[in-house]
Amino acid sequence: MAQRPTSDLFDAAAAEELSRVAPLATRMRPATLEDFVGQQHLVGPGATLRALIEADRLSSAVFFGPAGSGKTTLARIVAARSAKVFVQLSATSAGVKDIRETLEAARRELGTTGRGTILFLDEIHRFSRSQQDALLPGVEEGVVVLIGATTENPFFSLTSPLLSRSTLWRFDAIGRDDLELLGRRAAKLERATVDDDALGACCDLADGDARAMLTTLEIAVAVARARGEGDLVIGRDDVEAARTTRALRHGRDAHYDLISALIKSVRGSDPDAGVYWLARLLAAGEDPRFVARRLVILASEDVGMADPLGLVVAEAAAAALDRVGLPEAALNLAEAVVYLATAPKSNRSAAALWAAQSDVESGAVGDVPAALRGSNYPGAATLGHGVGYEYPHDDPRGWVEADYLPAELVGRQYYEPSEHGAEAGVAKRLATLRSLRHDAVSGRAAPKENRAR
Repeated sequence: MAQRPTSDLFDAAAAEELSRVAPLATRMRPATLEDFVGQQHLVGPGATLRALIEADRLSSAVFFGPAGSGKTTLARIVAARSAKVFVQLSATSAGVKDIRETLEAARRELGTTGRGTILFLDEIHRFSRSQQDALLPGVEEGVVVLIGATTENPFFSLTSPLLSRSTLWRFDAIGRDDLELLGRRAAKLERATVDDDALGACCDLADGDARAMLTTLEIAVAVARARGEGDLVIGRDDVEAARTTRALRHGRDAHYDLISALIKSVRGSDPDAGVYWLARLLAAGEDPRFVARRLVILASEDVGMADPLGLVVAEAAAAALDRVGLPEAALNLAEAVVYLATAPKSNRSAAALWAAQSDVESGAVGDVPAALRGSNYPGAATLGHGVGYEYPHDDPRGWVEADYLPAELVGRQYYEPSEHGAEAGVAKRLATLRSLRHDAVSGRAAPKENRAR
């Protein structure tokens, strides 16, 4: 009878010990697609990703989704089903040298055995541009099939060349029914019973994160076991003792999503939603100066001339933040949010700027009229600079009949005031001025015999 190699005996013993002491989330990790819970839009019957995995035809891919949604687990299932070599690296510890060594080993494997290599990179968003660039040759040539897992929006965290060579698969947070299914499976594995209220609490705390739910349940089991009472029944008190706080999941894409929600709520005149998103941003540890800057921008872009005091309030909140600091300055930010949300809205000054910028970018860059050119230097008059300029304050009306745009753009109107808030008064004044200027310009342009009548 052949004797089993000592190294195999040690490996088997280690695997057996790990199966006993490893975290519950690790012990619960499924090995097949049939046991995989969640992401049915990706791996359910007939789903495209499932078909590619089953046919061992998966090309380079990015698995994007929240923590605990099954990205690493699915990558391991891909490895188990594939005939390719599977190599796993973590972007938190691997460097360019590791990548190059992995690609070189993959080339040798392909050349000597014909087997391809799957390179799984966890937390790929942590890779720098140079590290991502080092991956490109291997991905482009097909030396490796890259599977990158990330919790951050890949359009923000990955380079365009790498992203264009990969298929993006979006993972969703695990749904409530799937979390409950996992919880009951886990309780059975732990030889425990979990009541509905306790399981519901575990799911609520998890916020769609299967790993977090299983970790909470594992600690709750330990708490219940420590009581030493007969049958092992997990109650809500055990769950609350296991995890009394709930951490907010907040990656870089959430950073953009939350600030977007705040701005859109204030623009939409909903102070309740605005204050809520402000609270979320502050609870997640966002830089309050970033929030203050965005409110200052919003004051001009979305409130504008409908309430010019909006910019004053936003600026005052930003200054108070620097002077007072958190947590008290949250009150100043909240006041600015409420003021801006309840103020009348107009983006007409912003729209005027955008229209003018569009003209400039398209080549409408006529000469500065001679009367408007700088004239505060000797010889300016000999060049015609400033000649013909009329000082509006010298006229009792406070304005004069003059064109201030380049000749090619005379008559172009960028700013069209709304009828909202204070801007309604601006609209009336501007309409009068434009009418008078139009009449004056028309009079200058009319033939002499018509002007004499």
